[in-house]
Amino acid sequence: MADREKKGLIARWLEGKERSEDYARSTLPTSRWALFWDILKGRFGKLVLVNLLMVVTLLPLAAVIVWRILALGAQGMMGPYGAGLGVGYPAIPELVGYAEMTVFQADLLFFALFIPAGAIAALGISGGGYIIRNLIWTEGIFVANDFLRGIRRNYWNVLEAVLILTVLLFIARTMGNLADWLVALGAQGAGWLIASKVIGYIFVAFSVLLFFWMISLGISYKQGPWALFRNAVVMTIGTFPQTVFFAVLATWPIFLAMFAGGFFGIIGILILLLFGVSYMLLVWLDYSQWAFDRFINPGIGVATGRGLYNKDKPKDTVGSAGAAMQDSAAMREYRRLIVAQGKSKLVCRPIKPIDDDLEVYQLPDSFSREDLAKLRESKAAIEEDTRAYEEEHKDDERYVEYNRQFEERERALREEEEGGGKKKKKKKPQPPKMLNKR
Repeated sequence: MADREKKGLIARWLEGKERSEDYARSTLPTSRWALFWDILKGRFGKLVLVNLLMVVTLLPLAAVIVWRILALGAQGMMGPYGAGLGVGYPAIPELVGYAEMTVFQADLLFFALFIPAGAIAALGISGGGYIIRNLIWTEGIFVANDFLRGIRRNYWNVLEAVLILTVLLFIARTMGNLADWLVALGAQGAGWLIASKVIGYIFVAFSVLLFFWMISLGISYKQGPWALFRNAVVMTIGTFPQTVFFAVLATWPIFLAMFAGGFFGIIGILILLLFGVSYMLLVWLDYSQWAFDRFINPGIGVATGRGLYNKDKPKDTVGSAGAAMQDSAAMREYRRLIVAQGKSKLVCRPIKPIDDDLEVYQLPDSFSREDLAKLRESKAAIEEDTRAYEEEHKDDERYVEYNRQFEERERALREEEEGGGKKKKKKKPQPPKMLNKR
């Protein structure tokens, strides 16, 4: 075998890998992990642009967090914690619980501000999540247009998730600060107070997982507020180990920015500003698509593996029941479309090709009655020749087969519609409301 020509860097860059001898469709992503890396490498610029759009809507939330840190730091420096230690200090006889009371009062304001700030952040999450979902589905995107379209389509679902998280966080933080204050004052039942604080933070941790599922469900399926919450709870509990793992895998940039401090904290902030939020949504929505393919889509007849390349012919991609449902629905729609359009006049009957000397008589610039008669005769000759050709070839196999198949489609569609009308009398189990694909 002759050696292949070794091309230069510029030639390979201009041609792209699709023109390379080493390129094959088998190199396309065939798993969710491969799809994640393919999007991260190939669409990194899009992820950065989407991240910047989302960061704009997250600025109020970041401002509240920074304000809280600075305010509590100033309170710690200005508070009367050194009273009575030297000459000139005012004598404040009782400082027990003062620090806890300060945190309690400050967090009432700041955690309440998280709620409207989260409502603004929901704008960016709904728009950015819609774009990233389309990237996972390997659909073409226009960042600005799709960002606005995602806000229109998904904002209320995302807002519901944000409100549940921020309200629970406000309640849990308020009850936790109150418990700390009462314990510092020596109130009875300190153990119960601490237990209530722990339970509150457990609910917050669960609400974070619930928040992620409500986002992915709200972006991928059309459903009402109660159905969205119920289905998010079902998915959180049903996939709890995987959910915890991928939630941690998605949110590590936040922990790096907030808790690392120093150089690593700056790195975490830069990651969040550049692509961190897009990365979190990409990880989570990619994982949730795997979960939907495994637990939801087969039951409603939706093809699984969207965005993935299947090297083999799919045999059971949606399960036995789901495949039958999908195939029958697709075939019914196909037959309905064919019947609605009617028989194609170009296919159902023979059409004589233009391969002889018959032509329409061309009228001269100045013509007489004889010229008009010649024109009529030429048209009549062509029509007669066409009818003769059609009569001669009407029994050809391809025309007979096409008409037979069309009649079968008409009959099958009519029988299915009649059968469907009879079956409507029986109560059939309906899928959950969440299973209306967007």
